[in-house]
Amino acid sequence: MHPSGVLFWKEKSMLLISDVHLGKISHFRKFGAAVPQAAIQKNFELMDVAVNFFQPEVLVFMGDLFHSSLNKEWQLFEAWASTITSDIILVAGNHDIISPLKYEELGIRVVSEIQLDGFLLTHHPEEREGFFNFSGHIHPAVRLQGMGRQSIRLSCFFKSENQLILPAFGTFTGTYTLEPKANNEVFAVTQEEVFQVQMKETKRKRRY
Repeated sequence: MHPSGVLFWKEKSMLLISDVHLGKISHFRKFGAAVPQAAIQKNFELMDVAVNFFQPEVLVFMGDLFHSSLNKEWQLFEAWASTITSDIILVAGNHDIISPLKYEELGIRVVSEIQLDGFLLTHHPEEREGFFNFSGHIHPAVRLQGMGRQSIRLSCFFKSENQLILPAFGTFTGTYTLEPKANNEVFAVTQEEVFQVQMKETKRKRRY
């Protein structure tokens, strides 16, 4: 797990990135949202950081790589993809409405899922007998509370017995706060580190 929100499968030299939502910023700016233009380049800079750090043989986007139909960010993505030496696979998500032919022109393979050594890689979280599922889509976050009334919400990797949900990678995606249960493991993400959240039970209520 990496502070950028990616997951590196060392044995397979495979880097998993979920929910980048390229094109979303341009889509909102088109309709008048006051989103800084500089935010567009940030996603590409963060992807460069993750790829350069791990240098994977295979780069897997776990769905919702591009948020909407083609816009000017597609040209930026074309230029970025041309610099990547890793094999690139897109596990299609619900927002991935751009024709697979456009990705194939860039040498990117588009699939609905990946099954590999007992692991199932999908965009939507899925429970399937005999597999451990890596997925995205939810944009998971956890709310941490201090001794007083202060609290903070952080993106997280959210693990259950047979599933690990990756945080959203994109800089303009939003999050959905999940409530951990006793059998869950939560790994919160900050700009500097990933740390496991220690969950404590009290007689009156659960604190995180």
